[in-house]
Amino acid sequence: MTDTLSASRAGSDAGGARWAAGALAALAVTLTVAGTAVQLSVPREWAPWPPFVPDHAAGLAFPLTGAFLIRHRPRLRLAWLMCVGGLGSSVAVMAVGLQNASAAGGDLESAGWLRVAAVAGWTVAACTLSALLPLLSPDDRLPSRRWLPVAVLAVAVNLAEGVRGAVRPAPPTSRYPEVVPNPLAVEALAPYNASLQAGLTLVMNACVVLGLLSLVGRMRRAAPAGRRQIAWPLSAFVVYTAFLLLGQDYWALVTIWTAAIPVAIAFAVLRHRLYGIDTVISRTVVATGLIVTVGAVYFGVSALAGLLLSDYDQLAGLAATLAAGALFQPLRARLRRMTDAMLYGRHGRPEELARRLTIEVGAREPANALAAVTSVVRDGLGVTGVVVEVGADGPGRPEMRVELGVAGAEPRVVPLVWHGEPVGRMLIGPPGPRRFSAAYTERLIGTAVPYVADVAHAVLMAADLQRSRERILTAREEERRRLRRDLHDGLGMALTNMAMSLSIARTNLRQAPSAADALLLDLRSGMDAVSQEVRELVYGLRPPTLDDLGLAGAVRALAAEPGPPVEVVAEGETDALPAAVEVAAYRIAQEALTNARKHAAAGHVTVTLARSERALVVRVRDDGRGLPAARRSGVGFASMRERAAELGGTCLITSPGTGTQVEAVLPL
Repeated sequence: MTDTLSASRAGSDAGGARWAAGALAALAVTLTVAGTAVQLSVPREWAPWPPFVPDHAAGLAFPLTGAFLIRHRPRLRLAWLMCVGGLGSSVAVMAVGLQNASAAGGDLESAGWLRVAAVAGWTVAACTLSALLPLLSPDDRLPSRRWLPVAVLAVAVNLAEGVRGAVRPAPPTSRYPEVVPNPLAVEALAPYNASLQAGLTLVMNACVVLGLLSLVGRMRRAAPAGRRQIAWPLSAFVVYTAFLLLGQDYWALVTIWTAAIPVAIAFAVLRHRLYGIDTVISRTVVATGLIVTVGAVYFGVSALAGLLLSDYDQLAGLAATLAAGALFQPLRARLRRMTDAMLYGRHGRPEELARRLTIEVGAREPANALAAVTSVVRDGLGVTGVVVEVGADGPGRPEMRVELGVAGAEPRVVPLVWHGEPVGRMLIGPPGPRRFSAAYTERLIGTAVPYVADVAHAVLMAADLQRSRERILTAREEERRRLRRDLHDGLGMALTNMAMSLSIARTNLRQAPSAADALLLDLRSGMDAVSQEVRELVYGLRPPTLDDLGLAGAVRALAAEPGPPVEVVAEGETDALPAAVEVAAYRIAQEALTNARKHAAAGHVTVTLARSERALVVRVRDDGRGLPAARRSGVGFASMRERAAELGGTCLITSPGTGTQVEAVLPL
């Protein structure tokens, strides 16, 4: 019950905070718009100059942004400072408008009191927005306790300037038709007013610079994610401070940039992804550095060459252009590395990622290296999860799958290609809290993919080697079992029966010659059967046509079987080949012809046997329908590849134009 009441009270407080923030924002915007309208309606000689000041932007942007932040985080002090400071600015805008309207109507006394109200509104805005907001951005607390005196000093000096403005003596002259009297003027301050104003302005500007330095210090100590979070308010305050220090000639730019500050803070508070601010900063730094440096080099070399080669102006321009062009690319790479290190630190650099991947690839065997590389890629990219599937370029069953983290329902799919051959794919999840910009992420992915593809290819090769060893062992043991069964059950039994027949025939030879003659005839038939069984055993070990006709003749015998016409072309000497090469070439040609007759619907087939000094090439090509788009390797294709791989060769099955081509290269 207590928990329920607490939750209800908390929800009620949050709702009240949202309503209060909304009311403050509505009031501030109303006062700003109404005050601006009043200022624009007064006679020209009483119109304020410049017509728009930072208070106008602050009175609109800060309260709206503050109310938006309070809607999401009701206890965020930054947001309340925005609302209060924006309301102070709006009061100043409205008071200045009413002051000038009253003065234009002849009511100078009311105008004096309205001026005091304008100073009060400005003081509230200065203490909250100029003094405290930079020190609390973007995490709603001071960088450390050592910055508390700075915050106190900033508030105190702005209050002091507000008091000075409220009690300042009446100036002897004014840009308006008449001097607006100050009802709170302390005339004794007249000799010191100018010096006091200059000193307070200097200290206020120093506090603004210190607030900017606090953000710089935060950024230097922060992790990559924190750096990108601080980058938004830092960039906004840097430009604002630069225009502010340049003086009132840049007042319009200060006004425009004031509206950007609350938006930048809102991005930093609510969005850790930051809408690519690191990309903006990186490109701005790179472009500015290139323009300044290349321009300086160009004009410097041009001036130097002009002095040395005063009579050759064209050579001077050419020398300057060549020097600037030679410097451009190295400088660009250096500036990009510098900004990357500033925004992301050493952890996320492509060079560091490549170094870590190289260590993992070299220190582990393929299966373990794949898991280690996946972990490094996930950590380097700063994503929620990475999945690496080896041997799968689609939703089929992969050879090996490593998953770290959660890739999400719609991960990014990056194909893994090794020397033009697809070896798998990498599924990359959405960015995590430590997020890089899109352009930087692409560079990291481009760095990581070759390493992952190398490991994926090694995993496939290791798996193929293991399967090949298993098949060789299985085939050998199966062949031994078949030979044992055939010898024991077939040939062994036949020889045993023949031995018994001989013994009986010998016994009956003297007593019953006719019975012995019949037994000998049966024995003769049994010997023929044994001879046939021995022949079949021998044929099973090696095709007999290879010994009788040679490789080319044996392939021609295959070509003579029923089916489409087959042309056999022999290039080079195909006799005296190693026995293993002969058998592999014969079996590959036999399997390829079988596939062409059964599945290709071919009208003509060409078999080429080409021997060189180092290899025998078996090429079988038909003019049939070709390979299907979504083909799956069957037993026949796998058998041909394995026979070539057993000899250290290759077997490619392709569709060059029309038909299908099987090309096996068998080393000699």
